[in-house]
Amino acid sequence: MAIQSRKTRQKEAIRTAFIHADRPLSPDETLAYAQEQVEGISIATVYRNIGSLVEDKWLAPVEIPGESTRYEVAGKEHHHHFHCNECGKVFEMQGCGMQVKPKLPRGFRVTGHEFFLYGVCASCK
Repeated sequence: MAIQSRKTRQKEAIRTAFIHADRPLSPDETLAYAQEQVEGISIATVYRNIGSLVEDKWLAPVEIPGESTRYEVAGKEHHHHFHCNECGKVFEMQGCGMQVKPKLPRGFRVTGHEFFLYGVCASCK
């Protein structure tokens, strides 16, 4: 019974990490946040729980070109991301500023898009 309780505390610490960070996190960033609440939590536990939370549709993957996958709380309105070139953190941008209508080949239809901005965040500036 103690093992089940521990796993629940670990998963709750991981959920709390995403809620408090309020931005996409890498597994390593998630581990750092979760370790503040649960001593001894391992990166393997973080990966296992992230996988479970993605499967449960509580987390959604954020694919970044040339980078490892980050994860964010699922169910948010359509939005885009900013990647800091200095610290490597990824931040959410509200809404969608993409008003461009791409010139598609005949017969093609757009079903979605992804837009990333790169630069330096306020903390690194």
